[in-house]
Amino acid sequence: MEGAQENPAESSSSVPGSQEPTGSARGPEVLPPKESEGCARPLEAAPKKLCGYLSKFGGKGPIRGWKSRWFFYDERRCHLYYSRTAQDANPLDSIDLSSAVFDCKADAEEGTFEIKTPSRTITLKAATKQVMLYWLQQLQMKRWEFHNSPPAPPAAPDAALAGNGPALHLELEQEEMELEEFLCPVKTPTGLVGVAAALQPVPAMALGLQNISLKHLGTEIQNTVYNIRGNKQTQGTGHRPPGEDSPLSEEPQREEHPSAPDLRTPGKDPADSPKPIPKSSLTTNLIQKAKRQSNTFPLFTEGLTRHRTTQEKVLALEQQVLMLTEELKAQKELVKILHKALEAAQQEKRVSSAYLAAAEDKDRLELVRHKVRQIMELGRRVEALEQERESLVQTASLREQQVQELQQHVQLLMDKNQAKQQVICKLSEKVTQDFMHPPHRPPAPPEAADRDLLSQQEKMEHLKDDMEAYRTQNRFLNSEIHQVTKIWRKVAEKEKALLTKCAYLQAKNCQVESKYLAGLRRLQEATGVEAGECSELLRQLIQEALQWDAGEASADSIVLSPISEYDEYGFLTVPNYEVEDLRLLAKIQALEVHSHHLLAHEAMERPLRERWAALGELAPSAELKQLMRAGVPHDHRPRVWKWLVRLRVRHLQAPGRYQELLSQGQACKHPAARQIELDLNRTFPNNKHFTCPTSSFPDKLRRVLLAFSWQNPTIGYCQGLNRLAAIALLVLDEEESAFWCLVAIVETIMPADYYSKTLLASQVDQRVLQDLLSEKLPKLMAHLGQCHVDLSFITFNWLLVVFADSLISNILLQVWDAFLYEGTKVVFRYALAIFKYNEEEILRLQDGLEIYQYLRFFTKTICNSRKLRSIAFNDMNPFPMKQLRQLRTAHRERLEAELHELEQLKMSWHPQYRSSKFRHVFGKPASKENCYDSVPITRSVHDNHFCAVNPHFIAVVTECAGGGAFLVIPLHQTGKLDPHYPKVCGHRGNVLDVKWNPFNDFEIASCSEDATIKIWDIPKQLLAKNLTAYKKELVGHARRVGLVEWHPTAANILFSSGYDYKTA
Repeated sequence: MEGAQENPAESSSSVPGSQEPTGSARGPEVLPPKESEGCARPLEAAPKKLCGYLSKFGGKGPIRGWKSRWFFYDERRCHLYYSRTAQDANPLDSIDLSSAVFDCKADAEEGTFEIKTPSRTITLKAATKQVMLYWLQQLQMKRWEFHNSPPAPPAAPDAALAGNGPALHLELEQEEMELEEFLCPVKTPTGLVGVAAALQPVPAMALGLQNISLKHLGTEIQNTVYNIRGNKQTQGTGHRPPGEDSPLSEEPQREEHPSAPDLRTPGKDPADSPKPIPKSSLTTNLIQKAKRQSNTFPLFTEGLTRHRTTQEKVLALEQQVLMLTEELKAQKELVKILHKALEAAQQEKRVSSAYLAAAEDKDRLELVRHKVRQIMELGRRVEALEQERESLVQTASLREQQVQELQQHVQLLMDKNQAKQQVICKLSEKVTQDFMHPPHRPPAPPEAADRDLLSQQEKMEHLKDDMEAYRTQNRFLNSEIHQVTKIWRKVAEKEKALLTKCAYLQAKNCQVESKYLAGLRRLQEATGVEAGECSELLRQLIQEALQWDAGEASADSIVLSPISEYDEYGFLTVPNYEVEDLRLLAKIQALEVHSHHLLAHEAMERPLRERWAALGELAPSAELKQLMRAGVPHDHRPRVWKWLVRLRVRHLQAPGRYQELLSQGQACKHPAARQIELDLNRTFPNNKHFTCPTSSFPDKLRRVLLAFSWQNPTIGYCQGLNRLAAIALLVLDEEESAFWCLVAIVETIMPADYYSKTLLASQVDQRVLQDLLSEKLPKLMAHLGQCHVDLSFITFNWLLVVFADSLISNILLQVWDAFLYEGTKVVFRYALAIFKYNEEEILRLQDGLEIYQYLRFFTKTICNSRKLRSIAFNDMNPFPMKQLRQLRTAHRERLEAELHELEQLKMSWHPQYRSSKFRHVFGKPASKENCYDSVPITRSVHDNHFCAVNPHFIAVVTECAGGGAFLVIPLHQTGKLDPHYPKVCGHRGNVLDVKWNPFNDFEIASCSEDATIKIWDIPKQLLAKNLTAYKKELVGHARRVGLVEWHPTAANILFSSGYDYKTA
């Protein structure tokens, strides 16, 4: 290896794979005979080269068949490149081995094996079976080395891999030992693989053109031109005496390398390839050519750059002459084809030139006629060829018929052969029996016995060969399955680690985005109206933040788990509030929920899913109680809820009961049917299953509520049951299951009279909750008492519908999981936990109205379900059921006494005026068609006005989620109001008063809790959508504005009064 030692820079320049990382596995180097004698370094340290000639099956049409190709492996990219000869500068193509599998079939031609990639299957053939097994084993090891080698950074790869060398070496040795258990190592075939194979002549093909790749014709031409240039330069310098340096031959070599940088390493930039350093003491033509080719091919960096004997040089030159002769024949055939194409193009050019050079139109017309005659002649030839094709098709069909007949004949022969084999088997059995019990017969001739023995021995040899082939195939396939399985497991582990890392990074991104939105909101509140430009910039930033959605990201970006518009049960992830502040809060909360979900997925959800999957038949137990408190996974929730409902209503459930109630409802209309119809459109307006016109859920909900009204006539229907039944429908998706779930909640879980007309049990639970809050959260209750805040306005709906309108869906369903298993105690636990969760925020508020406003939506800001669950089931302990029963009993008795006293007081009250003796009033009551029906009038104006009227319109302050709004209805538009009727909205707080301008019937003023007054222009063509653009905004009050009035005689003068004890 003197040449490699003298010029280390040159030996490192190669195609991919020539630079091996330090510490990688070293295999035995394949060297030509007598070549390792001059090696100056140990054999184990020599770089390993996997290369050699193989036959590749490919091509199309008549040239389809086996083509001889030179294959060499790239260590860095795990690609197997191939070219036509070992001296070609550019490879024709490559095979990606990183995701490939290998296969060999015992019934295939000897030496044939396959490389299967996800995109194609390559069939190769080696010279012998030993060479095939050697290639398969080496390819397996190369693939394993690639998958186990750590990824190196672009800078200083040797230093990066040096630390992992020993560990990687141990892993590769262990893998080699495991593979040896399946298939013994194959010895290196001498002269057929490695650098020594490049010295052998190229395997000859039947046709020279057959070995040329027409698919990569450009690469073939480049390689040919490069080889011809190299041969000419070799001939020009080949007559120098041995041992004399040739400085002139080095200059062209230096000039050739920069001129064609792309002809070197495939997939490698020119800047990455090291510049070759010319060698000294290279005397012969073979050494000079090998030196030139070593810059473009990795296999001649060491093997052919040594001093040779005269005999070796002559042998190498003879082999090169044979190779170049074959190549010359192929190039001649290619030149003939190109020459014919060139003649046709020149003929066409001459005709066109003659046509353009013709002086008169007659000459041009004659040329055109000549061209037409040629076209007609070609048309006749095409017709003749078409007839010939038809005759060939007919001949082929006849051949196919003959083939079918022959196949039938072959099948008959096979059947006949099978019958003969059966007869032979029977005769063999008989012969065996005769051998075991030989009859007394004269001995057979010795010649016949010898012939039978030889035939039997020949058959046995054939069977042994077949068994050995199948055994080898089986061992190789076992080793392949073993290695591919290990690679798959390693890739799966890497994928899992990457997914975990991506989830963590995405959660952090959601947290950063939510903090950004919260910062924008706080900055907006801090600036107020002091700086117009800053407020406009903040408003623009907030609008952009609200409009951005993870689903709108570019297609190139990778999104692991985007925030979808709806969750898995159909609830809006970000509710579409009319007020900008609440939309911003909703977006912040959605981002926080998503980040908590991503962070808790690996730590909590996956172990929880595994525990639920391992849980067998459901039965009440302490373990099940803990699992129910942690929440039931989405896949298991329908099954678990059905089991819980069946456990509670099995004494009420009867087959066919639900259908019987539906039939009863169809036969007779229930009195509660009208109220049920009114409440259907109010059920979960933020859920797509109950707002989509084509959804079947509203019809299912109607039937469930009607069936329950017949099932329990005492209650019939109570507002709030629609939301309980809707939650059951969303989870169970079956009408009958949802009906029995509603029965279980109303009749077995909740106390009696909870949904009765008096709501007696509901009022009792409100008082119980007040006592529990005073016990568990005394500081908070003292603060609320100082601000004169009555929590029953907020918490009454919590307990009545089990938080159905309050919590986000994923936390709500976890509450329901524990509620269906443990009962109403869970509702009290979570009610206390919600106040504890937001205790600090409530204590910061000092105004009762601000506290009420915060309590209206503060449950929607809870996003950490794990923290809330910990507070409910850990911080609220002890929470005995006995205490709850005692409190309920005491407050029920007290409440019943108060109601009885109130009834006695009512009965004893007498009016101070004399009653009229007439019991009728003359007049005509207004019909329903002349009234304004279904107008959602507000409950927050207190003692202020909630409506205003002028000759054209009536304005009514309405209930609106997340801000203030009012309706403007034309006087003539009576009857039932559309629930989606457009509103005038834009206040950030409740509207407290509205007044029409006495000088302009289409102008109205409104004041609100947000301490602003807005003046609106009502379009004459009425409202087609929500009006949010106001004409004028008046500011100046520090607190809410409760009264606004226009001057009755002077135009455009407005009077207002606020709770800051100021008038304007």
